[in-house]
Amino acid sequence: MSGFVCPVCGGVLENRDKSLVCEKNHCFDLSKSGYVNLLMSQKSGNHGDDKIMVHARRDFLDKGYYSALRDKISETVLKFSQNGSVILDAGCGECYYTSDFYEKLQSAGISAAVLAVDISKNALACAKSRSKGIEKAVASIFHLPLSDASCDIIVNVFAPFCGEEFKRVLKKGGIYIQIIPLENHLWELKEAVYDNPYKNEVKEYAIEGFELARCSELHRKVKLGSCEDIKNLFMMTPYYYKTSEKDFKKLESIDSMKVSTEFAVLAFRKL
Repeated sequence: MSGFVCPVCGGVLENRDKSLVCEKNHCFDLSKSGYVNLLMSQKSGNHGDDKIMVHARRDFLDKGYYSALRDKISETVLKFSQNGSVILDAGCGECYYTSDFYEKLQSAGISAAVLAVDISKNALACAKSRSKGIEKAVASIFHLPLSDASCDIIVNVFAPFCGEEFKRVLKKGGIYIQIIPLENHLWELKEAVYDNPYKNEVKEYAIEGFELARCSELHRKVKLGSCEDIKNLFMMTPYYYKTSEKDFKKLESIDSMKVSTEFAVLAFRKL
């Protein structure tokens, strides 16, 4: 039985050959990359992050520049997990963080179901090599293919916040783990590209219907060792699509850079 439900009727999905099928015979085929497409949209084609952003993020993260953040996310997930937990990564991308906390749960002897959704087929196709044991679906976090009160933990790394849906699928007392950039995140990178860069706006750590259970802030400077790494970092951010070609080319003359990375890893408990 799948951890996801039918996006058409909400019925239980059963594994049948290489498909997921509900009792009303709505059928969803599993891709060769191991994910199922449960996205209910009238628009055809690709949604979410394109191949440029996905490949840039994969190549950058594989260099280990964000390993401290990865470790803190996994530590936080493990703190609130127990046998039988259902954990959803909402906006999982290539499953860089998902696969790490899944593997660390296994190593700690914690048997938990890990589900991952992202609206980008490109991202989930790229996740194939690092997501064994994780059930993955193309889906919108604003219309999750999950039953009410079915999750013990939701992880949300730099993805949009959908309070209504997250509250719907999270159990009472469940944990919502949110990762956000802080004020000076990537400041030096923005200085290199923009004439008038601005710092990130950081809102109060509070969500209606939740209480803050844990807060960890990470402030580190990382040295980017090549122009390729610098450009990949920029291309994996939303800045890339809002920046002129002229400004982006400023990075081509930079071979190394120390850049500030600032994150908050916040754990909220649903009241």
